[in-house]
Amino acid sequence: MSTEINTVDPAEIAKFEAMAAEWWNPQGKFKPLHMMNPVRLDYIIRQIATEFGRDARAPDPFAGLRILDIGCGGGLLSEPMARLGASVVGADAAGRNIPVARLHSEEQGLVIDYRHTTAEALAAAGESFDVVLAMEIVEHVASPGGFLQTCQALLKPGGLIIASTINRTARSFAAAIVGAEWIMRWLPRGTHDWGKFITPDELFEALRGAGLEPVDRKGFVFNPLSWTWSISDRDLSVNYVSAALRPN
Repeated sequence: MSTEINTVDPAEIAKFEAMAAEWWNPQGKFKPLHMMNPVRLDYIIRQIATEFGRDARAPDPFAGLRILDIGCGGGLLSEPMARLGASVVGADAAGRNIPVARLHSEEQGLVIDYRHTTAEALAAAGESFDVVLAMEIVEHVASPGGFLQTCQALLKPGGLIIASTINRTARSFAAAIVGAEWIMRWLPRGTHDWGKFITPDELFEALRGAGLEPVDRKGFVFNPLSWTWSISDRDLSVNYVSAALRPN
């Protein structure tokens, strides 16, 4: 009998419960995610298309793929994945997020299976997916290694996990905490804990420790002059994303 690992951090969940109604306000508390969403989607779509041999320009290119958006929030990633033809489960441990996500998807005419649940509960129920999206969540869980082990259990053999997080550097402290929380006030103070940020090498090591095979990593870079985000092969100093496969 296996013992279920609980990686949910109640204090982190409470932070996002308090902001639930703001998810679809591009000028609200989730403004940074709305601004970054186009590059996140660009990376996710290209990575899934590459690994599964899909033409992203075709109608419903992700048809037949089952995707889990863990820590789905209001559905900023779940909705585009559903529009691309995937069967999407959006899961979040913050219960207040789910009605917001459901209402918005219904207004958009999308069918998405939103659930107030955890990755651990899904794994215990025997759920399995072609793709697991773990975007901006690893820095908020109690045990990143345990969380990634659970994600590995949720993946079908040959499945893909895409995980984005924040590097632990002086620059990330300046950008994600001083800039986003203290000066711009895009996020409430205390949303991020710099000590929980994870370096790219630490994330790769944790992915390998969970039985996953890292295949790519890129940086998400904000340009304060053009007020835009871009994907970088070199600059992973603040926001970055990694992709890994569960071996067949």
